[in-house]
Amino acid sequence: MNGLIRYDAARKALAEAVRFDDVKQIRDLAVAAQEYARQAKDRELIDNATEIRKRAEIRAGEVLAEMKVNGERVSREDTLLRGNTTSPREIPKLRDLGVTKIQASRWQQLAKMPAEQQEAHIQAAKKSAVASLDHATSQADKKERRATREQGLAEKTRAASLALGTKLYGVIYADPPWHFQPYSNVTGMDRAADNHYPTMTLDDIKALAVPAATDAVLFLWATVPMLPQALEVMAAWGFTYRSNFAWVKHRAGTGYWNRNRHELLLIGTRGDIPAPAPGEQYESVIEAHASEHSAKPFAFTEIIEDMFPNLPRLEMFHRGEAFVGWDYWGNEA
Repeated sequence: MNGLIRYDAARKALAEAVRFDDVKQIRDLAVAAQEYARQAKDRELIDNATEIRKRAEIRAGEVLAEMKVNGERVSREDTLLRGNTTSPREIPKLRDLGVTKIQASRWQQLAKMPAEQQEAHIQAAKKSAVASLDHATSQADKKERRATREQGLAEKTRAASLALGTKLYGVIYADPPWHFQPYSNVTGMDRAADNHYPTMTLDDIKALAVPAATDAVLFLWATVPMLPQALEVMAAWGFTYRSNFAWVKHRAGTGYWNRNRHELLLIGTRGDIPAPAPGEQYESVIEAHASEHSAKPFAFTEIIEDMFPNLPRLEMFHRGEAFVGWDYWGNEA
């Protein structure tokens, strides 16, 4: 009932308003009411506030046109041509009225429409506003459901670990020590991974017993020339490829066909693992500086933590700094 009273009062005030400032104030209050309605998820309020806003904009367009006809809103040139004795400085400009040129143009176009078209425009705006509210509510619900699924999956993974007596992980983050054979063992070994740390053959990497839970996600680093092999490893570990991030470095490295400035972080899943909620996905391209050989930017561990804050996380072949909330495996761990 109170909502209806406020709505009726706003319509009455708008009908009685003759000064532009009064009309714009009603319009601005309606805009604020729309925003409050979105946050409160109030369908009736956003419906009423949208109607008041559109009617206020139509009335504002009418008043602006009347002001121009009455010489209350004219350019300096028009003032001089008409012989108006009022100083141009005393005639308000759009910015003095708190209106942009685009707003003034749109509102005056609305005011020129036939009444039937104005009503159709108002109804379309109301429908769109309510639909956007429903969409926002749906997105929030999906985000909440996704968070609940991730939390439940974390509890399920811990329970499975206790039952097996072996810790299982819902998140596996791996940067395998790929053995890459350069074209020349004489001139190419200075750039090979073997010159920086022990490497493993593809068969040995594929044969590893990865402690992944039944429902898990794998983030697997792949260099450009080893992409096919990385996909083989992902499949051998029981994961299905889904997507990837691209790490764009600030300087170019080595390469035969081109000088690589990026590496790929492949994403694979097994079982029932929740993807990010709609609207919560990170962009696929991450720019970050490269440091020592094979070291990966901290930004990626932060992204993974944000995506899966509750699941047990394991970094395999760990090299570098350790962080709270992770377990590590590898000869440098």
